[in-house]
This record gives sequence, C-alpha cells and structure tokens, in this order.
Amino acid sequence: MKYTLRQIEVFVAIARSENVSRAAEALSLSQSATSAALAELEHQFDHQLFDRHGRRLHLNEQGRLLLPRAVELLDRAEEVEALLRGERGLGSLRVGATLTIGNYLLPLIVAGFLQRHPESRVQLQVHNTASVVAQVLHHEIDFGLIEGQVFDGEIEVEPWVDDELVFFCAPTHRLAGARAASLVEIAGEPMILRERGSGTRETLEQALRHFSGSLQVRLELEHTEAIKRAVESGLGIGCISRLALRDAFRRGSLVPVETPELDLRRRFQFVWRRGKYHTSAIRTFLDDCRALTAGVSRSHEIDLPLVA
Repeated sequence: MKYTLRQIEVFVAIARSENVSRAAEALSLSQSATSAALAELEHQFDHQLFDRHGRRLHLNEQGRLLLPRAVELLDRAEEVEALLRGERGLGSLRVGATLTIGNYLLPLIVAGFLQRHPESRVQLQVHNTASVVAQVLHHEIDFGLIEGQVFDGEIEVEPWVDDELVFFCAPTHRLAGARAASLVEIAGEPMILRERGSGTRETLEQALRHFSGSLQVRLELEHTEAIKRAVESGLGIGCISRLALRDAFRRGSLVPVETPELDLRRRFQFVWRRGKYHTSAIRTFLDDCRALTAGVSRSHEIDLPLVA
C-alpha cells in the first residue's frame, strides 16, 4: 500500500480547513511536515488533489471524490486502534444541532449517552440550519440534527420527530386574552423573530408564502431565549417552537396566540453526508435520539424535566 494513514489524515485536515498552516495546527504537526505529507501523497499517485489559490487550497474533482472515502477510512482506523488498545468504548462524536434541538433536547440525550458510555467524548456545536448543513458538507461534524429543509444532493436526510411553531406574547399584551388571532391581526403587531438562515424563520416564511401583506419585523435575534425575554418585556410578538415555550406557558410568563390560518408544522431531521460511515458511536447516539421521541407525535409532548 503506497499511502499512509498520516497522509490521509493530512489530506482530510487540509480539505476541511483549506489551509496548510491551520491543518498543521489541528494535527500538531509542523507546517513543513504537513506540506510534505500532502506533496508525497500527490506525487505517489501522480494526481493533484487541490487547486492552489495563493495560500488557500480548494479540492479539485479528484479530491472531492477522495474526501468521503478518506474520512470513512480514518473513522474505521480509529475504531481499529481503540480495539488494539483494548478499549471497549464507542469513541468520539462530533455533533451539530440547530438551536431548538441543541438547547432543549440534545443536553438530555448527551447526558444519558455519556452516563452509559463514560469513556466516550461528544463535541456538540449549536448553530442555525444553514451552518449545520455546511459543517456536514465539509466533514467538520459527523452528523447534524436540524429544523429546516435541505435540498443538497450530497446530504442524506432522515426524519426524526414533528415540531410546531407558535406565536406568543406577554400576558399583558392585548392579544393574550383572545388566545387566538387572525393573520391580519398578527401582521399588525411588531415581531421578534429568528434570523434568516434559521429553520424557524424558514418555516414561518413558508407558511406565509400566500399572504399578500408583510410582517412588521422589529427585531431579529439568533437565540430563542433572547426572543422569549424580548417578548416578555413587551417589545412585540414572537414565533418559535412550542417545545421551547412549554415551561413558559406552564408558568404563565408567556401566552400562546394560536393562528388557525397558518400551518406552522415542521419536522426535526437527522442529516449526514451521503455515504457517511456510521461508527458504533453514531449508531448508538442516533438510537438514543429515537428512543427519546418514541411514542410521541410532536416535540412538545416529549417527557422532559420541568424547569422552574
């Protein structure tokens, strides 16, 4: 075999960072050793794997074909190495999640996973849907859990559990007593919404696609808790997942405003790069996610600890 695992590791690190010095830092190698490993790999097979643009390296067609197979090889090699060391653990995981999932479901799942497999490691990153999908495409994470839709052919999608958005307001708001409002009434109120690129904003805009008017967007925020605080302060009406509002509705600090005219349903989904090798850690973690939602039809029905 002409290549080494170190060369493959260097190739993957450079592909992810598009820069030799950043790849060297990630691998704790010198820049010269990293450059030499890539150069030797390309020379051995007489194929360039990157197009050079100054200090940036972009995968060419040959490199794009190699990358998913190289990532899988490293994943399998890590499992072999763990067995040779006598370890019986599941290994490490890199998981990406959108905000609603990452803030309200993943902490409980990760905690249970690590309690049952204390030798494992989980790196959890929380971003909006667009960012998580980009991380999956660049092999920066093993898989993602998202709220929005994906149309990229390189991404495999598996449905997880249904979710639903809901408009909500402070208990002192004029719509609080009605509990329901028409779309015209909603459109007349200042809105506190998630940013564009988020699955929440995408679902809302899809639901409003036939509405001839427009919302009065007063404030855009990247975090659901910040939106809840802004609405509690009387700045306007919000629209986020019913799951994220369950405890606030129970306490009465926020009030739902139902909108029968709008279909605000969506689906939480698992996503990974097409052809991604599923290690034992990935398979076990996904099974834990499915177990949490077994028997429920909507995310806000999941049995979660109450927050005071």
